[in-house]
Amino acid sequence: MDRAAKSELVATLHDVFQGTGVVVVAHYTGLSVSEMTSLRSRMREAGGKVKVAKNRLAKLALEGTEIAHIGDLLKGPTVIAYSDDPVAAPKVAVDFAKANQKLVILGGAMGATALDPEGVKSLATLPSLDELRARLVGMISTPATRVAQVLAAPGGQIARVLSAHAEQGEAA
Repeated sequence: MDRAAKSELVATLHDVFQGTGVVVVAHYTGLSVSEMTSLRSRMREAGGKVKVAKNRLAKLALEGTEIAHIGDLLKGPTVIAYSDDPVAAPKVAVDFAKANQKLVILGGAMGATALDPEGVKSLATLPSLDELRARLVGMISTPATRVAQVLAAPGGQIARVLSAHAEQGEAA
């Protein structure tokens, strides 16, 4: 990798670290190419990305960002997973680590907040933004449905009473 490519990578990573919702750092020793490809595709489906970069270059990219404190995690063969959704990258990384013992989560950051491995795992248990939005829409639409049912009920009761009277009148 020549000097220009390295500086471009550092600039790209710096932009990622400044504008990303969450970053997860993990060791990936022993992962095969197909396993790494699987991790990348799962992360892409969830709206995140996976990056393997030299630790020295990643530490340079961290300088001047609010997550510079994760530089201590960048030792050994590390992979960086990130996403704008604060739940997507941790969820995919934790699920993948459960199925594959070779991926070891070291920690991460959400904004300026440092995350240890347990913090990343607890983020992974939270519902995603899309799930939260669906729940909110459901909670909002349920009362509206009930209001419509209550408003329609008196009219339906009157119709049933009139129908019963009409049936009684025909029977007599």
